[in-house]
Amino acid sequence: MTVISIWIVPVTVMFILLVAIIKKVPAYEVFVEGGKEGLKMSVSLLPFLLGMLVAIAILRSSGALDAFIQLVEPILIKVGIPAEIAPLAILRPISGTAALSVTSEIIQVYGPDSFLGRLASTMQGSTDTTFYILTVYFGAVGIKKMGNALKIGLIADFIGIIVSVIIVTWLFM
Repeated sequence: MTVISIWIVPVTVMFILLVAIIKKVPAYEVFVEGGKEGLKMSVSLLPFLLGMLVAIAILRSSGALDAFIQLVEPILIKVGIPAEIAPLAILRPISGTAALSVTSEIIQVYGPDSFLGRLASTMQGSTDTTFYILTVYFGAVGIKKMGNALKIGLIADFIGIIVSVIIVTWLFM
């Protein structure tokens, strides 16, 4: 397996260059042009990314997230969702980095093989960064109407959260 992992990238690059030679495509020029477009795209994403990161930092540092979790904790307990996992469920649709930070914190405090560690890991893999995707990628290409994508994305995140709780509870409790 290690031999494959060592050779997969160089073989792929050589294959692409071979196809470019056969099709008489100026590979280097096309590569440079793609790099220019990628750099322009990165610069256009920066304001959206910065806005999202500032909003998340404000949400976490203001105490609003903790206050909201305390507010909904009785409801979460009644439906069998541990309150410790709520910050992950709230932040995951907003930011992958913030959610990964919460997941790491849960795993560090409770352990990777604990119920909460397994739940956090499963939830991390079963949901997506809906608001991040809509803000950054849709904003970068100029899509203004994103209502249906937002609804479907949040429904998918909600289902991912609920199913994560059900499956991890069923398998590990």
